[in-house]
Amino acid sequence: MATCGCTSMRDYVHNGFKVGPNYNKPVAPVAADWIDAADVRIREESPHLERWWTVFNDPALDALINNAVNQNLSLREAGFRVMRARAVRAVTVGEFFPQQQDVAGGYSRNAMSNQAANTGFLQDRFFDQYEGGFNLGWELDFWGRYRRAIEAADADLDASVENYDDVLVTMLADVAAAYVEVRTFQKQIELVRANATLQTETLKIVSAKFSGGMVSELDVDQAKSNLAQTQALEPQLEIPLRQAELRLCILMGIPPTDLDRMIGKGAIPTAAPSVAVGIPASLLTQRPDVRRAEREVAAQSARVGVAESDLYPHIGITGAVGVSSKEFSNLFTSDALQGTIGPSFQWNVLNYGRLLNAVRAQDARLAELIAFYQNTVLKANAEVESGLVQFLRSQEQARFLNESVDASVRATNVSLKQYEFGMIDFNRVVLIEQNLVQQQDLYAQAEGDIALGLIEVYRALGGGWQIRLEASQGPVALPPVDAAGSDRAPEEPAHPENLPLPAPGPGPVVPTPPAADSRGGPSLVQPVALELE
Repeated sequence: MATCGCTSMRDYVHNGFKVGPNYNKPVAPVAADWIDAADVRIREESPHLERWWTVFNDPALDALINNAVNQNLSLREAGFRVMRARAVRAVTVGEFFPQQQDVAGGYSRNAMSNQAANTGFLQDRFFDQYEGGFNLGWELDFWGRYRRAIEAADADLDASVENYDDVLVTMLADVAAAYVEVRTFQKQIELVRANATLQTETLKIVSAKFSGGMVSELDVDQAKSNLAQTQALEPQLEIPLRQAELRLCILMGIPPTDLDRMIGKGAIPTAAPSVAVGIPASLLTQRPDVRRAEREVAAQSARVGVAESDLYPHIGITGAVGVSSKEFSNLFTSDALQGTIGPSFQWNVLNYGRLLNAVRAQDARLAELIAFYQNTVLKANAEVESGLVQFLRSQEQARFLNESVDASVRATNVSLKQYEFGMIDFNRVVLIEQNLVQQQDLYAQAEGDIALGLIEVYRALGGGWQIRLEASQGPVALPPVDAAGSDRAPEEPAHPENLPLPAPGPGPVVPTPPAADSRGGPSLVQPVALELE
């Protein structure tokens, strides 16, 4: 049997009288340090990830995130998956105890034929029969089949909790990113309108010079074309602005709404130029998707043992106890008692080709999940690096573009003065004004990219899931009062009983309920706490 891939007696005893491998956490490839570790803006101290979005000090963003946490339907969906996994685990635990238990009873009125063979000495041709009893079948967990199944169910439950945290991390980052995009598009539209106003004044100057016969109609047409080209940028930017607002609505679990009336206008979120990221190895404990992949490996390791247990005989106990009497008055007397009990076994001795290949299939699945776990760690490392390079280089880009914008503003003012006095032709004025529009637009994008890069860093570090350990807050009005940031250090992953789940509401959730206090306002969606028995 050892040559067929069965567990040796030594390993069987060492594993607690269970066949199959005992789980060991697989090795994961992580970098020794970050690529930009030498940059003074990268700090290797432990990051404060619990409420990372407060680094932007933006009350409107705080309110949007609070509402999304309470109302997001994807998060609620993940919460119900946790509840399902918990119920499946309870079913699996129940399989450890007697698998077959039933109580049966009945009554029949019987008639025997006098013409049947060997019926010459019938005492009662017509008689009643009362039956009652209890049957039990219990396959003993001799090889650890059911204990391994419980291990797998435990790991599956853990994985569902980690999936909940992963959905939470992603949702928080998506809300912040969509909000930054909204503010960036608003800034770009504001700059377009300012440039359109400037070019309208330029058109007035050109028209006055044309009326005085100082310039040809060519300058007027060129000024009109330049103005129309700039004005066309506004509806072009309003399209992605509306799309970003719609993404925010979906993230908050509300129907499409004009968020401009709720959050108004505002500056692009900014934060300190440096960020604490810790060390790459910390991703193994901070990232929920990494922890989920590791838990899936643990569950599959246990399933290998479940499959291997089919190679051995199934040993059990069967029994039945009951009463039988033709008269109901005698049904519960000692003479009516009957029963059987005894051991049994079943061994599929001619199916080892099928059973052995079933074990090999589970082994291959285990190797597949280990590779997936290791690849998840690699991707996590790369995602942090991607966010860092965007955060750092966008700062440098914004600095240069800021200088370019300042120079373009001065050049525009000078060119208009020179044009009025006839020192330059209008074509140069147009080029300078178009360059101003382009540089201001690029500068606004760079400012947004700085914030988006920082958000991507916190997303990649696995920040934000820790808030599920806090007391739930209801949706708040937008915009809220100023909110202070939190400096509490991240906590270790909690057990499923600490997971708050939003219960389904009777209808659409209104994003702005009447709540004066962000901590004590009425909640439209009450959380449901999971508890494991």
